[in-house]
Order: sequence, then C-alpha cells, then structure tokens
Amino acid sequence: MANWIKLFGLEDQGSADENMVMRSRYERDYDRIIFSQPFRRLQDKTQVHPLPESNFVHTRLTHSLEVSSVARSLGRKAGEILCGNNSELKKAGISVFDFSTVTAAAGLCHDIGNPPFGHSGEDAISEYFKTGRGQRFKEFCTEEQWAELTSFEGNAQGFRLAKNKNLGIMLTDAVLGAFTKYPCSALARQSKAGKISQKKYGFFSTERDYFEELANTLGLIKNETDQGIAWQRHPLAYLVEAADDICYHIIDLEDACRLEIISFEQTRDFLVEIIKDKFDQKKFDALSTKEEKLAILRAMSINALVEQAGVIFAEKERQILNGKLDHSLFDILPSKEILNEIKHVSIEKIYRNIQVVETEVAGFEVVDGLLNKFIEAGYRMVFDKDAKSGADKRLIQMLPELNRINVINSKSPYEMIREIIDMVSGLSDSHAVSVYRKITGQTIPGMRN
Repeated sequence: MANWIKLFGLEDQGSADENMVMRSRYERDYDRIIFSQPFRRLQDKTQVHPLPESNFVHTRLTHSLEVSSVARSLGRKAGEILCGNNSELKKAGISVFDFSTVTAAAGLCHDIGNPPFGHSGEDAISEYFKTGRGQRFKEFCTEEQWAELTSFEGNAQGFRLAKNKNLGIMLTDAVLGAFTKYPCSALARQSKAGKISQKKYGFFSTERDYFEELANTLGLIKNETDQGIAWQRHPLAYLVEAADDICYHIIDLEDACRLEIISFEQTRDFLVEIIKDKFDQKKFDALSTKEEKLAILRAMSINALVEQAGVIFAEKERQILNGKLDHSLFDILPSKEILNEIKHVSIEKIYRNIQVVETEVAGFEVVDGLLNKFIEAGYRMVFDKDAKSGADKRLIQMLPELNRINVINSKSPYEMIREIIDMVSGLSDSHAVSVYRKITGQTIPGMRN
C-alpha cells in the first residue's frame, strides 16, 4: 500500500512543517513551468478548434491554465476531506496546501509534450514510422524503441521535458508523479491495453531508469506485466486527469457554443443537468446576455464536478492507495451519464467539424514533411556520410543549438531520431508551418512571397 509521506517526497526530508523548503518547492515547480519555453509555446498550439481569429476560444495555453486552476480546486477539496479524517497526515505535516499545490503544478504542465496540431500531430509522428517513409529505420531500433516511434505519446514527451535540466524545469518527485497518468513503458501499454494506468505509456526508454528511480522514491506499486515495466498511478494523477476531463468536456462545449457549432439551448440543457438543484432559473433569466449566461453555467458546472470528484477521490482513498482503482474518477461520478452525452455530441459536432478536420489534415502534412526532411538529413550526416549533401548540412544547421549538437553526437539512429522528434514536437503550430515552408522552398527569407 502506498503512503502519503513517500508520495509527497517527504520521507527523507522530515515533515512538511519542519521543512518549509520542501513545501515551497511545489510552488517553485509552478513558477518554473510558467517561465519555461515549452509552456509558452502552448499559446500557439491547437486545443480543439483551429487557432481562433476571435479571442474567446482556447489554445493549449489557456486550457493548461484552466486545468491547473481546476486541479488546484480538486486538490484542495480532496485534501480538506483527507486531512480532516487522517491524523497521520497532520502528524507528517501534510496539509491541504500540499495537495493543492502539487495538483496545480502537475495540471499546469500536463500538455507540454503535445506536438503541433494536437492529436493530429501525434498521429502524424506515429504514421511516419508505422506506414510512411520512416519505416526503413525499424532495423536500427529495439522492439521497445520501435513501439515508441510507431505510437508517439505526448505524455511521454512531456515527462522527458519535465525532468530536463537544460530547459530549466526539472520538477520535484511529487509533481512528476502526479503528472504521469500512464506510469508504464510502451511495451507494457501494448501488453495490457485494458488497464487505465496502461491505456497509454508515460515515458520513453531513454527515461526508463529515471522513472524507475522516481517510482521507487515515491513508493509506487509495481504492476505485473508480460513485457516492459509498469506501476500503479500516483494517487494525485487521478485528480489531474479529472481536472483535464472537466475542462475539455465543459470548456470545449462552451467554445463550440460561442462558435455556433452547438446551439445555446442544447449547451444550457447539458450544463443545467450537471448543476441540478443549485441552478436558479430566476437569477439566470435576469442575466442580460448569452455570454453572461454561458459563463455562469460554465462556472457552476465546473464547481459541481469538482465537488463530485473531490468527494469520490476521498471515498476511494484506500482503494487508490492499494492500486485497485482501475477507473478514471470521471467514470464513476454521479454526473457520468450527462457527461457521456456531452462526449458523444462533442465527437459528432465538435471534433468532426470541417474546419477542425481541415486543420488536422494540413497539420498532418506539415509534421510528416518536417520529420522526413530533418531525419533523413540527420541520418546521412551522422551514419551515412558518403551520401550526405550540402543541403543536408544546411538543414542540420537550422536546428536549435542543443538539438544540433545532440544530433551530431548521436550514437545510434534512434538517438538521432529522438532529438529530431524533440525539435519537431516542440514547435508551435505557426512555427511548424513557417519552418515547413522554408525547407520546401515555399517561403524564401528576405523575398516577397
């Protein structure tokens, strides 16, 4: 059974009250994320709707800030109940503040590993190796490495960034644990696809040893697997996941309503069903604009879901600490039926909206093109020098300095490919398009287009 002292990384630090530095480290994690380049780039990365001309829909950056806010509220709600019921937490100096600051920091960075164009970008990276021109690199990879390349995972890319000293992030153990929804390797994900903590994977083979040490430090429960390695989730990862679920269910719906993809009436009915008895029709009717009404509905429905999820988490504490809860909190909320209806409508009307699909198709082409140009150039520059060209040299010169140095010093094609993926996945949507146009000759710097 996991225990909270280890899960907060306090076992070798003394109590949280005795060690104020440890408590402030969670807040410093938050600050490091805010000022990091990967986080800033989320401003220009797609959430669901193509980057908006109007200013009221959400990018990955605003989504991440909202998830962090909801995660903080969830941490506070769960922490209030658990700290009130468990004297051992009080003795260890673990407070409501610790629950809320860890979940807030983990929620803030939960999307930093996402490539340009969101899930379409993830698919483009995977398909480049699975069915595209990158298939030829299979012979240079282990089974695990190839599984990673053919099923690129933004969560694993995010973990790679979150522990990276060169980027100035390097999060504390507790926040890294709460960040990791899928604490398993790519092969473990393939061998147990039905288990929620192994639905996807959370780290690449390059970070396997680091994660294993982290899991041991936090006291995560190890899972039995046919292949690869896996652990049960850090309990606070359930709250971070719930915060993400709440935001994309409610706020994607709000965005779709503002863009008139879904009617105001249908949106209102969905959210009122979540709010239930706390909805006051008279006060609602007194509001003068649809924008005000939508904002009130959104705030009240999020508050209702935070209340539900916080209570469920506290009720399931022992089950979670024993590694026996194999559901997301969203799957067992009282509002799960209406949330499933919202999800169904979102798939049909939001995620399949023609403007969304058109952007995804274009993004797929851009990401595939970037990968092919840079990976082929990197391979010839380092591993097939007789075939390298002047164009290859110039392409590698375009890489950011650290990526360029690491590509040139790569000891295997997989290491080189991983560096190129780091670069491509770190691009914002518009920067990816800009680089693609330059390397394909569609845009020439200094010339009018």
